[in-house]
Amino acid sequence: MGNLLASDLDHILQHTKGLWDEMRDKRIFITGGTGFIGCWLLESFAWANDKLHLKASAIVLTRNPAAFQRKAPHLASHPAIYLHAGDVRSFEFPEGEFYSIIHAATEASSKQIEEQPLLMFDTIVEGTRHTLELARRCCAKKFLLISSGGIYGKHPPEITHLPEEYYGAPNPMDKRSAYAEGKRAAEMLCAIYSEKDGLETKIARCFAFVGPYLPLNSHFAIGNFIRDGLLGGPIQVKGDGTPCRSYLYSADLVIWLWTMLFRAQSCRPYNIGAEYIISIEELAHLVASCFKPVRSVHVALKAPVGQSPERYIPSVRRAMRELDLPQAIDLREAVTRTIRWYSHTMK
Repeated sequence: MGNLLASDLDHILQHTKGLWDEMRDKRIFITGGTGFIGCWLLESFAWANDKLHLKASAIVLTRNPAAFQRKAPHLASHPAIYLHAGDVRSFEFPEGEFYSIIHAATEASSKQIEEQPLLMFDTIVEGTRHTLELARRCCAKKFLLISSGGIYGKHPPEITHLPEEYYGAPNPMDKRSAYAEGKRAAEMLCAIYSEKDGLETKIARCFAFVGPYLPLNSHFAIGNFIRDGLLGGPIQVKGDGTPCRSYLYSADLVIWLWTMLFRAQSCRPYNIGAEYIISIEELAHLVASCFKPVRSVHVALKAPVGQSPERYIPSVRRAMRELDLPQAIDLREAVTRTIRWYSHTMK
């Protein structure tokens, strides 16, 4: 499976090659290493480690090592990757020092938000605090938090792209805000630990992405559309198709995250995503056109007249200006690569 990503991993290494010397002979600890972002972090870490002979190692927290071994056996068996079983809120601290820590646990889950909001909130907050305690005790120099664009709350219609300077917030009276409010608290914890212990804390506010490892049966519309297309169609738009999104390809995403870990300013949040705006209906037709034969599209609801479309679009000017980050792979190519990867892995 890993070889199917070779061109993407070479692309990542090309844009991060000058950063990796900092990790030579060092150890890194990663939570959430078995999720979408985590798998890409491990793929790119293992690739750089092998190609550049870094002699680095990664310890990966997972609740279920056996499940990860089934999902990504080439990563689980890599000699530089070690699995550490435990819950992010209470895992036993591994011995020794870590140069850096990436906290990517607790991905958004609409099902858990609806059914267990308190568990989600506690997992984010207590998990972040526990992982920051590890960073303090193991003398880590750098800590990267995978946060979310959800921390801004509802995207106001008068703003096309949300900048980091926008200080909106989720509705604390709505249980569906549990994920976003948890991430807000996690960012505050990073600021506290940075001031108290001198830890460099980097904040990545992630928006929407596409690429291999993206769940196809979750609440991500683009993943659902790719699943529908792989099954022969039609591609089902469950709503009216008017909400607007933007999508960054996973290989570019990981370039941004590694660059942030090594180079971003401490306690300075950066939006991570793409600025190209596309409606959900337009996205469905784009995905449909990436299949041969082209799939049909069915939109369940008619769009109301005169209503402003709901948005979730970042401004990424800060990241591009300060860190010189690329958006090299356009959306059509990103979808095509994702389809190709799933077509091979589902055989």
